[in-house]
Amino acid sequence: MRKELNIGLNSPDLERVVRIIQKSPSIQDAILFGSRAKGTFSPGSDIDIALKGKDLVLNDVLDLKIALEELNLPYKFDLVIYDRITEEALKEHITRVGISLL
Repeated sequence: MRKELNIGLNSPDLERVVRIIQKSPSIQDAILFGSRAKGTFSPGSDIDIALKGKDLVLNDVLDLKIALEELNLPYKFDLVIYDRITEEALKEHITRVGISLL
């Protein structure tokens, strides 16, 4: 799929996550950020993903979260809609260290 990333997910798990995200037509990009994007994660670190999409609504995020949880992976997913982030520092962090998954 892509070169190995140091994000604490093996390739098969990452591919499963990406396939689930790709099933949502309203998601145009999914950006991994936080400790996993920086390479400073620990085994229990959650997976932070900022979602971008013109018509993206909260129900899309909830549906995606449920689908990701149904993968039964040993990770917690924290999903945010990028356009709804009000903290400029967080947006800057996502821009600086974020890794596009799509």
